[in-house]
Amino acid sequence: MKEKNKSSISEISDAKAKTKHADDLFLTIDNGTQSMRALLFDQKGELVAKSKIDLDAYFSDSPGWAEQHADYFWQMLGEACQQLWQQEVVIQHKLKDKVVAVTITTQRGTVVNLDSNGKALRPAILWLDQRLACLNTKNKILLPWYWRLLFKCIRQTTVIEYFFRKAQANWLAQKQPEIWKKTDKFLLLSGFLTYKLTGEFKDSIGCMVGYFPFDYKKHQWAAKLDWKWHILPIKKQMLPELVKPGQLLGFITNDAAQVTGLKTGTRLIASASDKACEVLGSGCVEPTTASLSYGTTATINTNNASYVEAQRFIPPFPSAIPEQYNSEIMIYRGFWMVNWFKQEFGQREIHKAQDLGVSPESLFDELVNEVPPGSLGLMLQPYWSPGLKNLEAKGAILGFGDVHTRAHIYRSILEGLAYALKEGKETLEWRQGAKISRIIVSGGGSQSEAALQLTADIFNLPVHRPHTYETSGLGAAITVAVGLGYFDDYTQATKAMTRIEQTFLPIENNVILYDQLYNQVYLKMYQRLKPIYKKIKEITGYPE
Repeated sequence: MKEKNKSSISEISDAKAKTKHADDLFLTIDNGTQSMRALLFDQKGELVAKSKIDLDAYFSDSPGWAEQHADYFWQMLGEACQQLWQQEVVIQHKLKDKVVAVTITTQRGTVVNLDSNGKALRPAILWLDQRLACLNTKNKILLPWYWRLLFKCIRQTTVIEYFFRKAQANWLAQKQPEIWKKTDKFLLLSGFLTYKLTGEFKDSIGCMVGYFPFDYKKHQWAAKLDWKWHILPIKKQMLPELVKPGQLLGFITNDAAQVTGLKTGTRLIASASDKACEVLGSGCVEPTTASLSYGTTATINTNNASYVEAQRFIPPFPSAIPEQYNSEIMIYRGFWMVNWFKQEFGQREIHKAQDLGVSPESLFDELVNEVPPGSLGLMLQPYWSPGLKNLEAKGAILGFGDVHTRAHIYRSILEGLAYALKEGKETLEWRQGAKISRIIVSGGGSQSEAALQLTADIFNLPVHRPHTYETSGLGAAITVAVGLGYFDDYTQATKAMTRIEQTFLPIENNVILYDQLYNQVYLKMYQRLKPIYKKIKEITGYPE
Protein backbone atom coordinates (compact mmCIF):
# COMPACT_ATOMS: atom_id res chain seq x y z
CA MET A 1 0.00 0.00 0.00
CA LYS A 2 2.84 2.41 0.83
CA GLU A 3 4.54 1.77 -2.51
CA LYS A 4 1.24 2.43 -4.28
CA ASN A 5 0.88 5.76 -2.50
CA LYS A 6 4.40 6.77 -3.55
CA SER A 7 3.70 5.98 -7.20
CA SER A 8 0.40 7.90 -6.96
CA ILE A 9 2.16 11.05 -5.85
CA SER A 10 4.79 10.66 -8.56
CA GLU A 11 2.23 10.14 -11.31
CA ILE A 12 0.05 13.09 -10.41
CA SER A 13 3.08 15.39 -10.17
CA ASP A 14 4.05 14.37 -13.69
CA ALA A 15 0.53 14.89 -15.05
CA LYS A 16 1.19 18.37 -16.40
CA ALA A 17 4.15 17.09 -18.35
CA LYS A 18 2.06 14.48 -20.17
CA THR A 19 0.79 14.97 -23.69
CA LYS A 20 -2.71 16.39 -23.72
CA HIS A 21 -5.16 16.14 -26.56
CA ALA A 22 -7.99 18.47 -27.53
CA ASP A 23 -10.45 15.57 -27.50
CA ASP A 24 -9.57 14.33 -23.98
CA LEU A 25 -12.69 13.81 -21.85
CA PHE A 26 -13.46 13.90 -18.12
CA LEU A 27 -15.95 11.49 -16.53
CA THR A 28 -17.98 12.77 -13.60
CA ILE A 29 -20.00 10.37 -11.47
CA ASP A 30 -22.73 12.39 -9.77
CA ASN A 31 -24.49 10.54 -6.94
CA GLY A 32 -27.39 12.79 -6.02
CA THR A 33 -30.34 12.18 -3.75
CA GLN A 34 -32.71 11.09 -6.49
CA SER A 35 -30.45 9.87 -9.30
CA MET A 36 -27.05 8.48 -10.25
CA ARG A 37 -25.52 10.08 -13.33
CA ALA A 38 -22.43 9.31 -15.39
CA LEU A 39 -21.43 12.42 -17.34
CA LEU A 40 -18.78 12.91 -20.01
CA PHE A 41 -17.50 16.47 -20.43
CA ASP A 42 -15.03 17.88 -22.91
CA GLN A 43 -12.60 20.75 -22.33
CA LYS A 44 -15.16 23.33 -23.48
CA GLY A 45 -17.63 22.21 -20.80
CA GLU A 46 -19.91 20.50 -23.29
CA LEU A 47 -21.80 17.46 -22.05
CA VAL A 48 -21.00 14.99 -24.82
CA ALA A 49 -22.73 11.95 -23.31
CA LYS A 50 -24.83 11.16 -20.27
CA SER A 51 -26.54 8.27 -18.54
CA LYS A 52 -28.97 8.59 -15.66
CA ILE A 53 -30.49 6.06 -13.30
CA ASP A 54 -33.28 7.08 -10.96
CA LEU A 55 -32.63 5.99 -7.40
CA ASP A 56 -34.86 4.71 -4.66
CA ALA A 57 -33.85 7.73 -2.61
CA TYR A 58 -34.26 6.08 0.78
CA PHE A 59 -36.29 3.71 2.92
CA SER A 60 -37.55 4.45 6.39
CA ASP A 61 -37.83 1.79 9.10
CA SER A 62 -38.92 4.38 11.64
CA PRO A 63 -40.59 7.83 11.41
CA GLY A 64 -38.05 10.47 10.39
CA TRP A 65 -35.40 7.97 9.32
CA ALA A 66 -33.85 8.03 5.85
CA GLU A 67 -31.49 5.18 4.98
CA GLN A 68 -30.17 3.39 1.92
CA HIS A 69 -27.78 0.48 1.55
CA ALA A 70 -24.29 1.71 0.72
CA ASP A 71 -23.75 -1.15 -1.72
CA TYR A 72 -26.91 -0.06 -3.55
CA PHE A 73 -25.17 3.21 -4.43
CA TRP A 74 -22.11 1.26 -5.60
CA GLN A 75 -24.27 -1.03 -7.73
CA MET A 76 -26.08 1.93 -9.30
CA LEU A 77 -22.75 3.66 -9.97
CA GLY A 78 -21.62 0.61 -11.91
CA GLU A 79 -24.89 0.43 -13.86
CA ALA A 80 -24.75 4.13 -14.75
CA CYS A 81 -21.23 3.74 -16.14
CA GLN A 82 -22.05 0.57 -18.08
CA GLN A 83 -25.16 2.24 -19.49
CA LEU A 84 -23.01 5.16 -20.65
CA TRP A 85 -20.55 2.94 -22.53
CA GLN A 86 -23.40 1.23 -24.39
CA GLN A 87 -24.74 4.45 -25.92
CA GLU A 88 -24.42 4.71 -29.69
CA VAL A 89 -22.62 8.07 -29.64
CA VAL A 90 -20.06 6.73 -27.16
CA ILE A 91 -19.39 3.60 -29.20
CA GLN A 92 -19.38 5.36 -32.58
CA HIS A 93 -16.88 8.03 -31.53
CA LYS A 94 -14.89 5.76 -29.17
CA LEU A 95 -15.45 8.23 -26.33
CA LYS A 96 -14.60 5.69 -23.65
CA ASP A 97 -10.99 5.60 -24.90
CA LYS A 98 -10.75 9.39 -24.56
CA VAL A 99 -11.46 9.45 -20.80
CA VAL A 100 -8.30 10.65 -19.05
CA ALA A 101 -9.66 10.77 -15.48
CA VAL A 102 -12.71 10.19 -13.31
CA THR A 103 -14.13 12.20 -10.42
CA ILE A 104 -17.00 11.80 -7.95
CA THR A 105 -19.44 14.35 -6.57
CA THR A 106 -22.10 13.21 -4.13
CA GLN A 107 -24.94 14.31 -1.88
CA ARG A 108 -23.65 15.86 1.33
CA GLY A 109 -23.72 14.47 4.85
CA THR A 110 -24.60 10.80 4.12
CA VAL A 111 -22.49 8.50 6.33
CA VAL A 112 -21.33 4.88 6.05
CA ASN A 113 -19.95 2.52 8.74
CA LEU A 114 -17.36 0.00 7.51
CA ASP A 115 -15.84 -2.91 9.41
CA SER A 116 -12.16 -3.89 9.32
CA ASN A 117 -12.77 -5.78 6.04
CA GLY A 118 -14.28 -2.76 4.34
CA LYS A 119 -17.84 -4.11 4.50
CA ALA A 120 -20.80 -1.91 5.37
CA LEU A 121 -22.09 -2.74 8.85
CA ARG A 122 -25.52 -1.17 8.38
CA PRO A 123 -27.42 0.96 5.84
CA ALA A 124 -26.03 4.43 5.20
CA ILE A 125 -27.75 7.22 7.13
CA LEU A 126 -28.72 9.89 4.60
CA TRP A 127 -28.57 13.65 4.99
CA LEU A 128 -32.39 13.71 4.99
CA ASP A 129 -32.51 11.65 8.19
CA GLN A 130 -34.07 13.42 11.18
CA ARG A 131 -33.13 11.13 14.09
CA LEU A 132 -31.50 12.74 17.11
CA ALA A 133 -29.18 11.42 19.79
CA CYS A 134 -30.30 11.66 23.41
CA LEU A 135 -29.21 14.53 25.59
CA ASN A 136 -29.84 13.79 29.26
CA THR A 137 -27.91 13.21 32.47
CA LYS A 138 -26.72 9.81 31.24
CA ASN A 139 -25.72 11.04 27.76
CA LYS A 140 -24.52 14.53 28.61
CA ILE A 141 -21.95 16.49 26.65
CA LEU A 142 -18.57 15.93 28.29
CA LEU A 143 -16.79 19.16 27.51
CA PRO A 144 -13.88 20.58 29.53
CA TRP A 145 -14.89 23.51 31.73
CA TYR A 146 -13.17 26.10 29.52
CA TRP A 147 -15.17 25.05 26.45
CA ARG A 148 -18.42 25.09 28.43
CA LEU A 149 -17.60 28.56 29.75
CA LEU A 150 -16.74 29.87 26.27
CA PHE A 151 -19.96 28.61 24.68
CA LYS A 152 -21.98 29.99 27.57
CA CYS A 153 -20.33 33.41 27.21
CA ILE A 154 -21.03 33.60 23.48
CA ARG A 155 -24.55 32.16 23.98
CA GLN A 156 -23.97 29.17 21.72
CA THR A 157 -24.73 26.32 24.12
CA THR A 158 -27.89 25.49 22.13
CA VAL A 159 -25.87 25.23 18.92
CA ILE A 160 -23.43 22.78 20.51
CA GLU A 161 -26.28 20.69 21.88
CA TYR A 162 -27.86 20.65 18.41
CA PHE A 163 -24.55 19.50 16.89
CA PHE A 164 -24.31 16.74 19.50
CA ARG A 165 -27.84 15.51 18.86
CA LYS A 166 -27.67 15.70 15.04
CA ALA A 167 -24.34 13.85 14.82
CA GLN A 168 -25.10 10.37 13.45
CA ALA A 169 -22.06 9.00 15.27
CA ASN A 170 -23.60 9.88 18.64
CA TRP A 171 -26.91 8.23 17.77
CA LEU A 172 -25.08 5.09 16.61
CA ALA A 173 -22.94 4.94 19.76
CA GLN A 174 -26.08 5.30 21.91
CA LYS A 175 -28.63 3.17 20.04
CA GLN A 176 -26.49 0.63 18.17
CA PRO A 177 -23.34 0.30 20.31
CA GLU A 178 -22.55 -3.14 18.87
CA ILE A 179 -22.40 -1.61 15.38
CA TRP A 180 -20.32 1.32 16.55
CA LYS A 181 -17.88 -0.98 18.34
CA LYS A 182 -17.26 -2.86 15.09
CA THR A 183 -16.88 0.34 13.03
CA ASP A 184 -13.33 0.55 11.70
CA LYS A 185 -13.94 3.42 9.23
CA PHE A 186 -16.62 6.10 9.41
CA LEU A 187 -16.95 7.73 6.00
CA LEU A 188 -19.07 10.08 3.98
CA LEU A 189 -20.66 8.60 0.86
CA SER A 190 -17.91 10.20 -1.24
CA GLY A 191 -15.26 8.44 0.84
CA PHE A 192 -17.08 5.11 0.56
CA LEU A 193 -17.31 5.33 -3.24
CA THR A 194 -13.65 6.39 -3.40
CA TYR A 195 -12.75 3.26 -1.44
CA LYS A 196 -14.83 1.04 -3.74
CA LEU A 197 -13.17 2.53 -6.82
CA THR A 198 -9.57 2.65 -5.60
CA GLY A 199 -9.19 0.60 -2.42
CA GLU A 200 -7.93 3.79 -0.72
CA PHE A 201 -9.41 5.33 2.41
CA LYS A 202 -9.25 8.89 1.11
CA ASP A 203 -11.74 11.68 0.53
CA SER A 204 -11.76 15.20 -0.85
CA ILE A 205 -11.60 18.19 1.47
CA GLY A 206 -14.32 19.63 -0.76
CA CYS A 207 -16.73 16.90 0.39
CA MET A 208 -16.40 17.62 4.11
CA VAL A 209 -19.92 18.66 5.07
CA GLY A 210 -21.49 17.03 8.10
CA TYR A 211 -21.09 16.26 11.78
CA PHE A 212 -17.42 15.34 11.83
CA PRO A 213 -14.41 16.67 13.78
CA PHE A 214 -13.41 18.88 10.87
CA ASP A 215 -11.81 22.33 11.03
CA TYR A 216 -13.78 24.36 8.47
CA LYS A 217 -11.34 27.26 8.65
CA LYS A 218 -8.11 25.34 8.09
CA HIS A 219 -9.65 22.59 5.93
CA GLN A 220 -8.18 19.71 7.92
CA TRP A 221 -9.21 17.35 10.69
CA ALA A 222 -9.67 19.31 13.89
CA ALA A 223 -6.75 19.83 16.26
CA LYS A 224 -6.36 17.40 19.16
CA LEU A 225 -7.89 19.76 21.73
CA ASP A 226 -10.81 20.90 19.57
CA TRP A 227 -14.24 20.64 21.24
CA LYS A 228 -15.61 18.35 18.49
CA TRP A 229 -13.42 15.45 19.62
CA HIS A 230 -14.97 15.76 23.08
CA ILE A 231 -18.59 15.43 21.96
CA LEU A 232 -18.15 12.82 19.21
CA PRO A 233 -17.16 9.15 19.68
CA ILE A 234 -15.08 9.29 16.48
CA LYS A 235 -11.37 8.47 16.64
CA LYS A 236 -8.84 9.89 14.17
CA GLN A 237 -7.96 6.45 12.76
CA MET A 238 -11.60 5.96 11.73
CA LEU A 239 -11.40 8.85 9.29
CA PRO A 240 -10.01 8.97 5.73
CA GLU A 241 -6.95 10.82 4.53
CA LEU A 242 -7.98 14.22 3.16
CA VAL A 243 -7.01 15.36 -0.34
CA LYS A 244 -7.46 18.79 -1.94
CA PRO A 245 -9.79 19.17 -4.95
CA GLY A 246 -7.87 18.54 -8.16
CA GLN A 247 -5.44 16.13 -6.53
CA LEU A 248 -5.18 12.36 -6.95
CA LEU A 249 -7.30 10.07 -4.80
CA GLY A 250 -6.08 6.82 -6.38
CA PHE A 251 -6.42 4.53 -9.38
CA ILE A 252 -9.32 2.37 -10.55
CA THR A 253 -8.71 -1.19 -9.33
CA ASN A 254 -9.29 -4.39 -11.31
CA ASP A 255 -12.44 -5.14 -9.30
CA ALA A 256 -13.80 -1.62 -9.84
CA ALA A 257 -12.98 -1.83 -13.55
CA GLN A 258 -15.15 -4.95 -13.87
CA VAL A 259 -18.07 -3.21 -12.16
CA THR A 260 -17.80 0.12 -14.01
CA GLY A 261 -16.25 -0.75 -17.36
CA LEU A 262 -13.48 1.78 -16.73
CA LYS A 263 -9.89 0.94 -17.56
CA THR A 264 -7.81 -0.40 -14.69
CA GLY A 265 -5.41 2.31 -13.55
CA THR A 266 -7.59 5.25 -14.62
CA ARG A 267 -6.98 8.17 -12.27
CA LEU A 268 -9.64 9.19 -9.75
CA ILE A 269 -9.29 12.92 -9.05
CA ALA A 270 -10.79 14.68 -6.02
CA SER A 271 -13.56 17.20 -6.67
CA ALA A 272 -16.12 18.29 -4.04
CA SER A 273 -19.67 17.88 -2.77
CA ASP A 274 -22.55 18.35 -5.19
CA LYS A 275 -23.39 21.87 -3.94
CA ALA A 276 -19.76 23.04 -4.06
CA CYS A 277 -19.39 21.65 -7.58
CA GLU A 278 -22.69 23.29 -8.55
CA VAL A 279 -21.33 26.68 -7.48
CA LEU A 280 -18.18 26.19 -9.56
CA GLY A 281 -20.05 24.67 -12.52
CA SER A 282 -22.30 27.72 -12.59
CA GLY A 283 -19.22 29.91 -13.03
CA CYS A 284 -19.44 31.51 -9.57
CA VAL A 285 -15.88 32.19 -8.44
CA GLU A 286 -16.28 35.71 -7.01
CA PRO A 287 -18.44 36.87 -4.05
CA THR A 288 -20.30 39.33 -6.31
CA THR A 289 -21.86 36.42 -8.23
CA ALA A 290 -24.30 34.20 -6.33
CA SER A 291 -25.16 30.64 -7.19
CA LEU A 292 -28.82 30.01 -6.48
CA SER A 293 -29.75 26.33 -6.44
CA TYR A 294 -33.32 25.20 -6.86
CA GLY A 295 -32.58 21.65 -5.78
CA THR A 296 -33.96 19.29 -3.15
CA THR A 297 -32.41 21.73 -0.70
CA ALA A 298 -32.62 25.31 -1.99
CA THR A 299 -29.47 27.34 -1.37
CA ILE A 300 -27.79 30.61 -2.19
CA ASN A 301 -23.98 30.53 -2.20
CA THR A 302 -21.08 32.83 -2.86
CA ASN A 303 -17.49 31.74 -3.29
CA ASN A 304 -15.00 33.55 -1.08
CA ALA A 305 -11.22 33.44 -0.85
CA SER A 306 -11.55 34.34 2.85
CA TYR A 307 -13.49 32.67 5.67
CA VAL A 308 -16.97 34.26 5.75
CA GLU A 309 -19.71 32.91 8.01
CA ALA A 310 -23.05 33.53 6.30
CA GLN A 311 -24.67 33.09 9.71
CA ARG A 312 -22.74 33.72 12.92
CA PHE A 313 -21.00 30.59 14.22
CA ILE A 314 -22.16 28.54 11.20
CA PRO A 315 -19.00 27.86 9.18
CA PRO A 316 -18.74 28.20 5.42
CA PHE A 317 -18.27 24.90 3.64
CA PRO A 318 -15.16 23.99 1.62
CA SER A 319 -15.23 25.27 -1.95
CA ALA A 320 -14.47 23.12 -4.98
CA ILE A 321 -11.58 25.56 -5.41
CA PRO A 322 -8.79 24.53 -3.01
CA GLU A 323 -8.35 26.69 0.12
CA GLN A 324 -11.48 28.73 -0.63
CA TYR A 325 -14.94 28.76 0.94
CA ASN A 326 -18.62 28.59 0.00
CA SER A 327 -20.71 30.86 2.22
CA GLU A 328 -24.20 29.40 2.14
CA ILE A 329 -27.75 30.12 3.22
CA MET A 330 -29.87 26.96 3.07
CA ILE A 331 -33.61 26.39 2.86
CA TYR A 332 -33.77 22.78 3.99
CA ARG A 333 -36.02 20.72 1.71
CA GLY A 334 -36.56 23.82 -0.38
CA PHE A 335 -37.51 22.58 -3.84
CA TRP A 336 -38.66 19.36 -2.23
CA MET A 337 -41.86 21.35 -1.59
CA VAL A 338 -42.32 21.74 -5.34
CA ASN A 339 -41.95 17.98 -5.83
CA TRP A 340 -44.36 17.43 -2.93
CA PHE A 341 -46.93 19.65 -4.65
CA LYS A 342 -46.48 17.84 -7.96
CA GLN A 343 -47.03 14.44 -6.36
CA GLU A 344 -49.99 15.52 -4.24
CA PHE A 345 -51.76 17.92 -6.61
CA GLY A 346 -50.06 17.73 -10.01
CA GLN A 347 -50.74 14.22 -11.32
CA ARG A 348 -52.89 15.70 -14.09
CA GLU A 349 -49.90 17.60 -15.54
CA ILE A 350 -47.52 14.68 -15.02
CA HIS A 351 -49.73 12.26 -16.97
CA LYS A 352 -50.53 14.84 -19.64
CA ALA A 353 -46.80 15.54 -20.13
CA GLN A 354 -46.20 11.82 -20.68
CA ASP A 355 -48.98 11.66 -23.27
CA LEU A 356 -47.70 14.78 -25.09
CA GLY A 357 -44.03 13.80 -24.85
CA VAL A 358 -43.07 17.08 -23.19
CA SER A 359 -41.46 17.91 -19.86
CA PRO A 360 -43.79 18.24 -16.84
CA GLU A 361 -42.06 21.57 -16.06
CA SER A 362 -43.52 23.14 -19.20
CA LEU A 363 -47.05 22.30 -18.06
CA PHE A 364 -46.41 23.44 -14.51
CA ASP A 365 -45.15 26.73 -15.96
CA GLU A 366 -48.58 27.11 -17.55
CA LEU A 367 -50.08 26.58 -14.10
CA VAL A 368 -47.88 29.34 -12.66
CA ASN A 369 -48.81 31.74 -15.45
CA GLU A 370 -52.52 31.23 -14.80
CA VAL A 371 -52.30 33.51 -11.76
CA PRO A 372 -50.81 36.99 -11.34
CA PRO A 373 -47.57 37.86 -9.52
CA GLY A 374 -48.17 37.87 -5.77
CA SER A 375 -50.67 34.97 -6.02
CA LEU A 376 -53.52 37.31 -5.05
CA GLY A 377 -52.03 37.77 -1.59
CA LEU A 378 -51.25 34.13 -0.83
CA MET A 379 -47.95 34.23 1.12
CA LEU A 380 -45.87 31.16 1.91
CA GLN A 381 -43.07 30.76 4.46
CA PRO A 382 -40.95 27.80 3.27
CA TYR A 383 -39.75 26.41 6.61
CA TRP A 384 -41.15 22.93 5.96
CA SER A 385 -38.24 21.58 7.99
CA PRO A 386 -36.52 23.50 10.81
CA GLY A 387 -32.94 24.71 10.56
CA LEU A 388 -30.21 25.34 13.10
CA LYS A 389 -31.16 29.00 13.53
CA ASN A 390 -34.91 28.37 13.69
CA LEU A 391 -35.37 25.05 15.46
CA GLU A 392 -39.04 25.68 16.24
CA ALA A 393 -39.98 26.78 12.73
CA LYS A 394 -42.79 25.37 10.65
CA GLY A 395 -44.14 26.16 7.22
CA ALA A 396 -47.04 28.57 6.83
CA ILE A 397 -49.39 29.76 4.09
CA LEU A 398 -51.29 32.96 4.85
CA GLY A 399 -54.00 34.90 3.04
CA PHE A 400 -56.33 32.17 1.80
CA GLY A 401 -59.58 33.26 0.15
CA ASP A 402 -62.26 31.62 -1.97
CA VAL A 403 -60.52 32.87 -5.14
CA HIS A 404 -57.45 30.73 -4.57
CA THR A 405 -56.82 27.50 -6.48
CA ARG A 406 -54.01 24.96 -6.60
CA ALA A 407 -52.35 27.20 -9.20
CA HIS A 408 -52.12 29.98 -6.60
CA ILE A 409 -50.64 27.53 -4.08
CA TYR A 410 -48.03 26.37 -6.59
CA ARG A 411 -47.00 29.90 -7.50
CA SER A 412 -46.89 30.89 -3.80
CA ILE A 413 -44.42 28.02 -3.15
CA LEU A 414 -42.07 29.37 -5.83
CA GLU A 415 -42.47 32.92 -4.56
CA GLY A 416 -41.93 31.88 -0.94
CA LEU A 417 -38.67 30.13 -1.83
CA ALA A 418 -37.49 33.19 -3.76
CA TYR A 419 -38.37 35.49 -0.83
CA ALA A 420 -36.39 33.28 1.57
CA LEU A 421 -33.39 33.18 -0.75
CA LYS A 422 -33.54 36.95 -1.25
CA GLU A 423 -33.37 37.31 2.53
CA GLY A 424 -30.34 35.01 2.37
CA LYS A 425 -28.79 37.22 -0.32
CA GLU A 426 -29.10 40.28 1.91
CA THR A 427 -27.51 38.40 4.81
CA LEU A 428 -24.64 37.22 2.60
CA GLU A 429 -23.99 40.74 1.32
CA TRP A 430 -23.80 42.10 4.86
CA ARG A 431 -21.55 39.30 6.13
CA GLN A 432 -19.10 39.32 3.20
CA GLY A 433 -19.08 43.10 2.75
CA ALA A 434 -19.73 42.85 -0.99
CA LYS A 435 -22.88 43.39 -3.02
CA ILE A 436 -24.21 40.57 -5.19
CA SER A 437 -24.76 41.83 -8.72
CA ARG A 438 -25.29 38.56 -10.64
CA ILE A 439 -27.53 35.56 -9.96
CA ILE A 440 -26.94 32.23 -11.68
CA VAL A 441 -29.61 29.59 -11.09
CA SER A 442 -29.09 25.84 -11.35
CA GLY A 443 -30.71 22.68 -10.02
CA GLY A 444 -33.91 20.97 -11.12
CA GLY A 445 -35.97 24.12 -10.69
CA SER A 446 -33.84 25.99 -13.21
CA GLN A 447 -35.73 24.14 -15.94
CA SER A 448 -38.82 26.22 -15.08
CA GLU A 449 -38.85 29.52 -16.98
CA ALA A 450 -41.68 30.77 -14.78
CA ALA A 451 -39.58 30.15 -11.65
CA LEU A 452 -36.62 32.01 -13.13
CA GLN A 453 -38.74 34.99 -14.19
CA LEU A 454 -40.35 35.46 -10.78
CA THR A 455 -36.89 35.06 -9.21
CA ALA A 456 -35.60 37.93 -11.38
CA ASP A 457 -38.63 40.00 -10.36
CA ILE A 458 -38.25 39.31 -6.62
CA PHE A 459 -34.47 39.82 -6.57
CA ASN A 460 -34.70 42.78 -9.00
CA LEU A 461 -31.62 41.43 -10.75
CA PRO A 462 -30.95 39.67 -14.05
CA VAL A 463 -31.14 35.93 -13.48
CA HIS A 464 -28.97 33.71 -15.66
CA ARG A 465 -29.39 30.06 -16.62
CA PRO A 466 -26.18 28.12 -17.44
CA HIS A 467 -25.68 26.29 -20.70
CA THR A 468 -26.09 22.91 -18.99
CA TYR A 469 -28.45 21.70 -16.32
CA GLU A 470 -25.66 19.39 -15.03
CA THR A 471 -23.73 22.11 -13.22
CA SER A 472 -22.59 19.92 -10.31
CA GLY A 473 -21.13 17.41 -12.76
CA LEU A 474 -19.52 20.22 -14.76
CA GLY A 475 -17.99 21.75 -11.64
CA ALA A 476 -16.45 18.40 -10.77
CA ALA A 477 -15.05 18.12 -14.30
CA ILE A 478 -13.52 21.60 -13.94
CA THR A 479 -11.57 20.46 -10.86
CA VAL A 480 -10.14 17.61 -12.92
CA ALA A 481 -9.26 19.92 -15.81
CA VAL A 482 -7.38 22.30 -13.52
CA GLY A 483 -5.84 19.55 -11.41
CA LEU A 484 -4.39 17.83 -14.47
CA GLY A 485 -3.07 21.06 -15.95
CA TYR A 486 -5.48 21.61 -18.84
CA PHE A 487 -5.95 25.13 -17.44
CA ASP A 488 -3.67 27.30 -15.33
CA ASP A 489 -6.29 28.19 -12.73
CA TYR A 490 -10.01 28.07 -11.93
CA THR A 491 -10.74 31.50 -13.39
CA GLN A 492 -9.35 30.43 -16.74
CA ALA A 493 -11.17 27.10 -16.57
CA THR A 494 -14.57 28.57 -15.73
CA LYS A 495 -14.25 31.09 -18.59
CA ALA A 496 -13.58 28.22 -20.98
CA MET A 497 -16.04 25.65 -19.62
CA THR A 498 -19.04 27.67 -18.35
CA ARG A 499 -21.36 30.12 -20.11
CA ILE A 500 -24.84 31.59 -19.91
CA GLU A 501 -27.62 30.13 -22.05
CA GLN A 502 -30.50 32.46 -21.18
CA THR A 503 -31.08 35.60 -19.12
CA PHE A 504 -34.32 36.67 -17.43
CA LEU A 505 -34.70 40.42 -16.81
CA PRO A 506 -36.86 41.91 -14.04
CA ILE A 507 -40.29 43.24 -15.07
CA GLU A 508 -40.70 46.68 -13.49
CA ASN A 509 -44.34 46.40 -12.35
CA ASN A 510 -43.69 42.98 -10.82
CA VAL A 511 -40.61 44.32 -9.01
CA ILE A 512 -42.69 47.05 -7.32
CA LEU A 513 -45.37 44.56 -6.20
CA TYR A 514 -42.89 41.98 -4.92
CA ASP A 515 -40.83 44.60 -3.11
CA GLN A 516 -43.90 45.67 -1.13
CA LEU A 517 -44.91 42.08 -0.30
CA TYR A 518 -41.36 41.17 0.69
CA ASN A 519 -40.68 44.15 2.96
CA GLN A 520 -44.13 44.75 4.40
CA VAL A 521 -45.32 41.14 4.76
CA TYR A 522 -42.75 38.38 4.24
CA LEU A 523 -40.00 39.83 6.47
CA LYS A 524 -42.50 40.21 9.32
CA MET A 525 -44.06 36.74 9.08
CA TYR A 526 -41.48 34.72 10.97
CA GLN A 527 -41.19 37.01 14.00
CA ARG A 528 -44.98 37.26 14.27
CA LEU A 529 -45.46 33.50 13.94
CA LYS A 530 -42.48 32.41 16.04
CA PRO A 531 -44.37 32.45 19.38
CA ILE A 532 -47.16 30.41 17.79
CA TYR A 533 -44.64 27.89 16.40
CA LYS A 534 -43.19 27.52 19.91
CA LYS A 535 -46.65 26.90 21.38
CA ILE A 536 -47.38 24.26 18.74
CA LYS A 537 -44.11 22.55 19.62
CA GLU A 538 -44.86 22.67 23.36
CA ILE A 539 -48.31 21.15 22.81
CA THR A 540 -47.52 18.54 20.15
CA GLY A 541 -43.81 17.90 20.63
CA TYR A 542 -43.21 18.41 16.91
CA PRO A 543 -40.64 19.10 15.64
CA GLU A 544 -38.51 17.37 18.26
